[in-house]
Amino acid sequence: MPMFVDTSPPGQCIFCRLVAGEIPSATVYEDDHTIAFMDIGQVTPGHVLVATKRHAATLFDTTPAEAAAVMQTARRVALAVRATFDPAGLTLLQANGAEGGQTVGHVHMHVVPRHADDGITFTWPRQEPPAEVLAGYAQRLRAAL
Repeated sequence: MPMFVDTSPPGQCIFCRLVAGEIPSATVYEDDHTIAFMDIGQVTPGHVLVATKRHAATLFDTTPAEAAAVMQTARRVALAVRATFDPAGLTLLQANGAEGGQTVGHVHMHVVPRHADDGITFTWPRQEPPAEVLAGYAQRLRAAL
């Protein structure tokens, strides 16, 4: 569970203030929909955050164009990270809600260069339900689409 969750109102969260130029950032890239900047909590050298310029608390609050722009910018940044830092791998992470691991209430994606023994771990309990349960989940999701 995150230690801190920024629940500031739209326009007052730390990323909105960064977009508005009210607080400094080491900006890497920006376009009409996104801004990419160095994470002040660098996990590995080259760790970049890609955020929407318009305040959207989670992925669910973005427009399709904003969601696409975040991924396009993340890909662009990832290519630059690969060319600059030559990581052995790369992790993209986008979390929603405190239970999902989101710590700032403004949609963003982490672009994290990865190296052997970098100390980053991801674990979750595999449940491996039977095929008929998976088919039921898929049917419910198809109905929602």
